Amino acid sequence: MELHNLRPAKGATKSRKRIARGQGSGHGGTATRGHKGQKSRSGYSRKRNFEGGQMPIQMRLPKRGFKNPNRTVYKPINLDRLQEISEKYKTTSIDIDMLLANGIISKTDRVKILGDGEMTSSITVSAHACSASAKQTIEEKGGSVNLV
Repeated sequence: MELHNLRPAKGATKSRKRIARGQGSGHGGTATRGHKGQKSRSGYSRKRNFEGGQMPIQMRLPKRGFKNPNRTVYKPINLDRLQEISEKYKTTSIDIDMLLANGIISKTDRVKILGDGEMTSSITVSAHACSASAKQTIEEKGGSVNLV
């Protein structure tokens, strides 16, 4: 057996049905669509959530909740991640531009510093928001937090 003579097992593949290719094919005439009516026409497609005339599920379920269009979403960065960034890029000052330039955040992200993890060095951080525990830990290590 070699690459040029590989083939599927007998009966493993079927040839596709060639619909609307004349009477000799057995699928000519109405082309398996039945007679007349909307469903036999070209361009017919059922509505996306149509359930055969039954009330669709998205209409049966109650509306609930509210999406605040003015909500501020922050990208969280923990203290241990700050420590990694500081060591990797050999810097004691981390700001939004630096995070953006190194692909850690995207242009539209707002950054919040969170207090999870350990810090070993003194770092100056500039971010949009900072938790109280993160600020306390950074200042205990001799660093500072600037909110933009």
